[in-house]
Amino acid sequence: MLHREIPFLRIGIPLCAGIVTGLFTRPPEILFIITVLAVLLLFAGAVFIDKGAMHIFYGIALTSAFFILGLFLYTREKQRISVFESRPVILSGVISDFPEEKEKTYSIIFKAHSEYGNAGYRPVNGSILLYHRKTPGVLSYMPGDQMVIRCTPVPITGRGNPREFDYRFYMENQGIRYYAFTDTGDIIAYHIPGTRNMIHRALIIRERIIGMYRERGIKDERLALVAAITLGRKDMLDPEQKEYFMKAGVMHIMAVSGLHAAILSLFVFNVLFFLKGRLNNIRALITILILWSFAFITGLTSSVVRATLMFTFLHAGRMLKRPVNGLNSVLASAFVLILIKPSVIFNAGFLLSYSAVIYIICFYRDLYLKVAFKHRLPDLIWQSAAVTIIAQIGTLPLTISLFNRFPTWFILSNVVIVPLSSLVVITGCLVPLTFPVMFLSKFFAAILNFLTGLTEQLTRTASELPFATIENTGATTIECILLTITIFMFTHFILKKETISVIFPLIALMCFIVSVSFKEISLSRSSELIVYNTSGSAAIGIRSGLILNLFSDSSAKEKEVVRHMSALNLKKRIVKADRNFFAVNAGGKIILSTSNLDKQLLEQVSPDYVIILGEKPRIDRNILLSQHHLKALVFSSEIRQNPLMAISDFSSAADTLHDVRKDGAFVCSLNKQSK
Repeated sequence: MLHREIPFLRIGIPLCAGIVTGLFTRPPEILFIITVLAVLLLFAGAVFIDKGAMHIFYGIALTSAFFILGLFLYTREKQRISVFESRPVILSGVISDFPEEKEKTYSIIFKAHSEYGNAGYRPVNGSILLYHRKTPGVLSYMPGDQMVIRCTPVPITGRGNPREFDYRFYMENQGIRYYAFTDTGDIIAYHIPGTRNMIHRALIIRERIIGMYRERGIKDERLALVAAITLGRKDMLDPEQKEYFMKAGVMHIMAVSGLHAAILSLFVFNVLFFLKGRLNNIRALITILILWSFAFITGLTSSVVRATLMFTFLHAGRMLKRPVNGLNSVLASAFVLILIKPSVIFNAGFLLSYSAVIYIICFYRDLYLKVAFKHRLPDLIWQSAAVTIIAQIGTLPLTISLFNRFPTWFILSNVVIVPLSSLVVITGCLVPLTFPVMFLSKFFAAILNFLTGLTEQLTRTASELPFATIENTGATTIECILLTITIFMFTHFILKKETISVIFPLIALMCFIVSVSFKEISLSRSSELIVYNTSGSAAIGIRSGLILNLFSDSSAKEKEVVRHMSALNLKKRIVKADRNFFAVNAGGKIILSTSNLDKQLLEQVSPDYVIILGEKPRIDRNILLSQHHLKALVFSSEIRQNPLMAISDFSSAADTLHDVRKDGAFVCSLNKQSK
């Protein structure tokens, strides 16, 4: 039975369901107590009833217990992050990572421990993202350094655009809910500690290894690429470099995770080939130790810890000489990580890496055995291609949903570049290991420099091939889940026909088609006004069914607009409009956009919604005397200077006053009054 072979699947699903439920509700603690008592009663009741019914009661109790556990853990994780008022505070804490250079500032992740006030101090938890003015001394700051600072925490907010990446949610899952701007005078005290914790020491060692690469002659773009592939440090890369790897479909080689752990695990395990028989346990133990050493020097980032834990479970199963179910071992590692940090299930890297590994465990061997080669070289190429195909199939729904693109030449690029990156990882480990021996480390560094350059050149070539990527694809969360199930079912049926009926993949496909059809029917019967929160010019759209009417040419080019269109499969229609003034009738509602609003214009047009445009708009205070009352007065994101009055002073002129830069994108249904 599946639940006996893979018990972590049975307990992992309700655990994750409880965590997801935590997104929508925060139940009081008394409810947890009542539920725990109810679950205990179910367990107790299972003992005193017949065996057949006992399994049912036991299953209900176990499922309920892990569901409540997931809900409780996620709720506690969010509650542990302290809440600050938007006023100056004095905080003590430690620096979590090396400062990262931005265009005008250095960004520093500051983990707060205490808040000081007139009544003393209170312990706090959570981190603040500091944007510190560029000063020479900041670059000497190291992870674990202690500081007392004065700052004004500001809540991190997302742009609020439809179907956009939720930056606020992402940062909160990293334990960061606020940001602040600081200068040298805001640092009240600075102290270098005598000892640092393991994570801080790991980050410092990782930085020293990058320094070793630099000393052995690897510089500039090559150094950034080596640091990304071997140590997972992607902040040194140029945006252009990242774009090449994304288009070629090999961005995963820069995320130190399952691929790197697999490469190192296989390399070490094969090098220790002479440890056989009774010494096989020592072989596995050495491999595990080296894997965790690699995890340490790469900074103990979540992705590499995840992958290392995964392979530790696999090797541990062999050491115990017990039948190892690879899928159960992988899910066991996921279960441990979820217990430690429940919000990890919303992390894109977590979802992508586990999707790829689960598909490889389930389907790689079946696909590989479909084609047989007599010679070693083509067989090795087919092995690499089979792994790539299966991993890409497993991550396809997530790739479409998260990145709105699909690399078409992924098989070709992965077959060539992944083996090459394996050599980069292995050689990258040899440079610091041989660093004290000058001639040897220089030799390996020269090889590493050559391999890195070749990797970059081949990636650039692959990304510039015709039709390298299919852009502007997209899917909603529900569609992504149903597409994942559908692909899994069909892959299972195609490769393992004897174990599954064709009915199951067809049912999954029908559910996916129904969800897409339902979305399109719902959209076709509705219309809405969207004022996007963009960093460039104001983007205004009126969606009528599946058509998105965009006012001005520049709106169509905004990435926020493109993502919205991709996710909902909307078709755009450019509407030429005067940048200073235009009015339209949509769904029986009059929408006025202008950079100069007064009482006369307001009463002449009689709009329901007014959108204020321009960097320096003019709004006459006499609109407050008008008898015409607005449903909403919206200030676009391009405003850089407030009108003659403060925005809040216009609150009496409309039911809703909305500042896009502060409150996020404005989205309002035109079928019924927006709430």
